[in-house]
This record gives sequence, C-alpha cells and structure tokens, in this order.
Amino acid sequence: MDKSEPFYGPDFSQLAREDPEIAQVLLDEVDRLRGGLQLIASENLTSGAVMAALGSTLTDKYAEGYPGRRYYGGCEVVDRAETLAVDRAKALFKADHANVQPHSGASANLAAYAALLQPGDTVLAMALQHGGHLTHGSHVNFSGRWFDVVSYGVRRDTELIDHDEVRELAIRHNPKMIICGATSYPRLIDYSVFRGIADEIGAWLFVDAAHTIGLMAGEAVPSAVPYADVVTFTTHKTLRGPRGGGLLCTEELAERIDRAVFPFTQGGPLMHVIAAKAVAFGEALRPEFKRYAARTVENAAALTEGLAAEGMRPVSGGTDTHLALIDLRDLGVSGAEAERRCALAGITLNRNVIPYDPEPPTVTSGIRIGTPCVTTQGMGVGEMKEIASLVARAVLDSGAVTSVLQRVKVLTATHPTYPREE
Repeated sequence: MDKSEPFYGPDFSQLAREDPEIAQVLLDEVDRLRGGLQLIASENLTSGAVMAALGSTLTDKYAEGYPGRRYYGGCEVVDRAETLAVDRAKALFKADHANVQPHSGASANLAAYAALLQPGDTVLAMALQHGGHLTHGSHVNFSGRWFDVVSYGVRRDTELIDHDEVRELAIRHNPKMIICGATSYPRLIDYSVFRGIADEIGAWLFVDAAHTIGLMAGEAVPSAVPYADVVTFTTHKTLRGPRGGGLLCTEELAERIDRAVFPFTQGGPLMHVIAAKAVAFGEALRPEFKRYAARTVENAAALTEGLAAEGMRPVSGGTDTHLALIDLRDLGVSGAEAERRCALAGITLNRNVIPYDPEPPTVTSGIRIGTPCVTTQGMGVGEMKEIASLVARAVLDSGAVTSVLQRVKVLTATHPTYPREE
C-alpha cells in the first residue's frame, strides 16, 4: 500500500501470511456464501463499508461508560463513533433515546428486563413454540429462570395472535411487563392493541423487534417505537449491519436503560462494532434502503406464494414480513430432513417448530425461510418463483439434489454474493 494513503488497519494479506489456516476459513466462508442460496431469515449480507469498520483499529479501545463519561482516557475519537451511532439511530427510528452498546439482541433484552423489573416479577410473552424467543421466558434461559413468565400463543384455526387471550391473561396475571415480537411469526403485530392492554393493567410494553427492525427503518412495516416503552433490536438481520444489538426507549426511561446496559449487564463496549452500527444506520437513512426493505417484503410474499403453489403450506396462510413458516406435515418430511436435503442442494434454511408442533425442536414439522440475503443480492419476484421451485424439488424429491444444485449455481452466478471487484 502507498504510504501516503490513509490507513485504518491491516489487510487480508497480513492474515494470510501470519495465520493461513484462519485465512482459509475466511475464504471458504465466502465460497460457501457464493455457492448457494442463503434463506436464513435471521441473516443478511453486510456492505463493504460495514465490514471495513468492523476490521478497524477501533477494536483496540477500551471505553467503559458513555461518550463524555468514560472510565478510560483516550476515548475522544471513539466517542465520536458512538455519538454518530446514537444520533443516527434516533433519527432513523424517530426515538427519544437510543443505546447502541449491547453486544447482541439477547443482551439488549437482558438490559430491558433489568431496567424495568426485579427478579420474580411476572411477564407476559409469546410462547417459544408459537414463534417467540428464548429470552421471552424459556426455562433454559435467564428469562424463564429469573422471572415468572406467562405465555400467550396463536389460535389453532387462524395461526394468528389471539388478542382476546392476551388480554384475558394480562388481566388474570397482572404482569409488570408485556412482550411482543417474535422470531418465526410471519404476520404484522398490532402494537396499538398491545399498548391498549398494557395501559389497561398498568404494565410496561416491551417490543422485541430483532427481526423486523430493518423493515421498520425502511418503512415497509409499521414502527413499534410510537407504542412501546422499550424496543430492542439486532443490527444484523433486516438492518444489514454488523452482529450486535440496541435499545430504543422513551426519554423517561433513558437513564434506567443506560445503567442497565452499563454497568449492570455489560462492561466495555465493542467500539469497532459500534462504528459499524453507525455505518449501517447511515446506510438505512438513505432512500435506497426504503426500496430495499419494500423489496424484501415483496420477495417474501412471492416466495411464500410460490411454495404454496408447490403444495407447501404457509403457516397463517402467508406473510407480511421478510419471513415465512412452512408446515411440512402433509408432505411426510420433517423439518430436520428438509433442512438436510436443502443443504445438499446448496440451499441454506433452518428447521423450525410450527404452532402446536407434535415434533420436538430437534426435529420439527416445519422450515423457516427468509428473503433478506437474496434481496441484498439483487433478486426479485421472478427469482423468488425459481427459488420456490428449487426448495420444493429439494424437499420433495431426495433424488433431485444434483439437478437442483446446478440450478442454484446458475441463479447465484447471475446474482453473486460479495461480487468480485474488477
């Protein structure tokens, strides 16, 4: 590199010289991404700018505390990165306050509990097997061990959230906090209804928007911010940022949220990740991100319709977001087997429980699909029809692996992941 050029950190050639084994892992992962279709609903592909911020010297700086209030010297530069991230997040989501330090969505959720509750308090949240998250009350998670969690679910007939059940449970159990948000619920959540129920019993409303936050940023789905006391999110799904989490809250709760993140649940923030979050927020503030978010939703609808036409039943009849849940029971294939067959054919997706699933989580009766990655690659409705055909062939015909894989490679060749620069 020309010594007159700006320097922000070492390049790949240094890694290749000093640790060829790890360098090869990085190269193999790029090959894996380029060689198949990525339909994991909770994954995306970052921009080069986000990745550059991640691989920077900001990783070296210890910065416990907040901008202007650190416990270490030499934070004047990284303070600028965090201030930019906070200001951009507040502008993007039209929020009173933002905390960008959580290392993950789970740690953001832990901070929300810590800010609003005491151990033993009652919480009302969506059941994991109906689409909720581990941090919404699973007995193997802190949420289920430290709090008294009452679960609501979806109706058997419509597979939609039963608001009457939510209200009845809220009145009966009087929780101090109500959680809405999910990892495999394909429909819009009516935050105004949840706000009304929370107000009726005097509870906090906490929205876990880990999956849909990018769609909210792009105004492709309604925002939870005007209704919730606290919104937690991840930056690496529909938002297309680095792996990490964040919180948005009312001004009333700002100090409580900040103290719950640091010093209660975390120590030093990851400043290179926070800089990358700032980059992602900046990208999401641009007009083209709205088009991206809208296409992600449009693609999910087209892919779901295509799968339904192939005889693969969508839970709840379809999707309003970036993901769909497919019920495989009538096809005689488990979710685990469908995931395995798709993997052999170059299609990465995940098995997933469906509401009232008779199978255990290690097997499941369903699969979850998502469109963030393929939309990032520039694919549209036409490609979704082809992908639906590919998934159906892979799942329904175990002998079609070779032919499906060939079709996958044709599709990815015209829409490459991380295209090589000329």
